[in-house]
Amino acid sequence: MTPEGGTMTDAAAERRPTILEVAHLAGVSHQTVSRYFRDNASLKPDTRTRVDAAVRELAYRPNLVARSMRTRQTGRLAVIVPKLTYSPARLLAGASAEAHAAGYSLDILSIDGGAEARAERVADLADSRQVDGIVCFAPLQPMPGRGDGASTVGGTTILVSADFDDEMRGITGLADASPVVELIDGLAAAGHTRFLHVTGSLAFASARARRRTFLDALAERGLEASVVEGDWSAESGIAAIEAMPETGRPTAVIAGNDVIAAGVIRAAVRRGWRVPDDLSVTGWDNHALGAYLLPSLTTVDVDLEQLGASAMTRLIAALRGEDAAPAATALARVIWRESTGGAPLGA
Repeated sequence: MTPEGGTMTDAAAERRPTILEVAHLAGVSHQTVSRYFRDNASLKPDTRTRVDAAVRELAYRPNLVARSMRTRQTGRLAVIVPKLTYSPARLLAGASAEAHAAGYSLDILSIDGGAEARAERVADLADSRQVDGIVCFAPLQPMPGRGDGASTVGGTTILVSADFDDEMRGITGLADASPVVELIDGLAAAGHTRFLHVTGSLAFASARARRRTFLDALAERGLEASVVEGDWSAESGIAAIEAMPETGRPTAVIAGNDVIAAGVIRAAVRRGWRVPDDLSVTGWDNHALGAYLLPSLTTVDVDLEQLGASAMTRLIAALRGEDAAPAATALARVIWRESTGGAPLGA
């Protein structure tokens, strides 16, 4: 019996496996296993596969405290986001997966205020040496940079991927409205000539960019355009359709997001209009429920997981002194589904 009342067998079962046991199972040296957690990209693929299998089989976790004392590295990374007005779950899932795959644990911090306030808090965190690296998904005041786009404060590597503003609203690549052109061209090819755009809140750069792209694309093509300002809610989609005339109305609606599009479809059905026979509808965001609407919703998928993973990959490369692939620029793609079709006859 152990002093706690358990058996020796229980105690052995709860004992953490050692790096030597991982090395023995994988058929490599313990130095190779250590390198696997420190820089597994330098290992041969076959060696990396064997070590990975041994780590998984033994459920091995590196002793981060011992490693920190030996290497002055914590094995921890941090992600900074502005105040959580909107859920960053998909973004953080991508960043987390990349960090864990590289052997790091991940801290997630939400910091209120503007770029200057965030910069002060990030600098304090960097000086504390509690983490090896930091990814910030909102702007910081200018910091001394390096050729790889990262900066170093207090020995901690910081990478800014300024994809959101202070209110967690998408900017830079997330404000790319180019899929609107693909939606318009696809619908125009199906015979549509009169279009309506129900916007999201124009406080968002992404909503302003989609409205501008919508109007410019239709003007270039000589097609009819109308715009109703919405607020990302289903109610704004309902109100836009309730206000449409019976005759000479638009036959294709490009909604600012999938929630607005759901409101558009509901109001259209109430008016006796069939989707897509009488009215084609598109959304944006690829909400999980969109594929299960009747009809399923044509939408734009924004790969937030890739955005998070790309930023984390660049941070880890900077920590290791490696070259990283440039950040992904094409984050959005159109998914055509049943809610879009040909223009009604005589429209």
